[in-house]
Amino acid sequence: MSEDRKGRRLALSPARKMVMEVLHHAQQVPTLPLSKVVRVHALASARSSGAFVSWTALFMKAYGIVGQRNPELRRAYIRFPWPHLYEHPISECGLLVEREHEGENIVLGAKIRAPELHTLAQLDGFLRHFRETPVMEIGNYRQWLRTGRMLAPMRRLIVWTSLHLSGWKRCKRFGTFAISSLGSLGVEQHHPLALQTTYLTFGPIAANGEVTAKIIYDHRVMDGRTVARCLCDLEEVLNTSVLDELTAMIPLKPETAKKDLAPLALATGRRVPK
Repeated sequence: MSEDRKGRRLALSPARKMVMEVLHHAQQVPTLPLSKVVRVHALASARSSGAFVSWTALFMKAYGIVGQRNPELRRAYIRFPWPHLYEHPISECGLLVEREHEGENIVLGAKIRAPELHTLAQLDGFLRHFRETPVMEIGNYRQWLRTGRMLAPMRRLIVWTSLHLSGWKRCKRFGTFAISSLGSLGVEQHHPLALQTTYLTFGPIAANGEVTAKIIYDHRVMDGRTVARCLCDLEEVLNTSVLDELTAMIPLKPETAKKDLAPLALATGRRVPK
């Protein structure tokens, strides 16, 4: 029985062309990674008590609040008509979502506006929408694929002008920051490439409630000490306002309320109500 030793050629899908386009422009951004071990044991306890919200939604909400405190996170470097920084009034979160489409696992781009102004339940709903709704029913995905089907010179021109001619259009189309995590697969990203001024990522949540949070930042816009303070602010926000909102979502039953609150009280140092 003869064995066919030749492989096969596969055409680049529109989604794969868009990934290549993003990488082309992201390679021109001088980024550096900065990481911090963040303690999220109290959040993990609240989630296990019934307030299940995805970790991406929790980190997104916290980072949006940090962005309101630190305007550097809402700035972008714009080349034309002269090099300058543009500051956006709100945070806009860029997302990369893996979906199955036409027999291929692809990555698609989406965006959530002002995550700091939405509730955790709303953010979690947005993420489920992007993960579960049919691909062609989501406008962000249709635009992503439509751009990927364009001829390479036209695709390159559209992305380039969106990034370098108008700060407002740049933030509106790509976001002020991006967020992504492979922590659910037990994997941590080290230095992912991104178009946005900052890229927030985090690894697996350890059994002791610790996780490595990382910000990859555009060094033209901000410096390392600013990013270090933002990482400290991120941990503080996660364990205060975000934790308070998540705790309020715990579905308590009269006969089990005290039992359900015990792990959370132990993690936060708060007393269990009688």
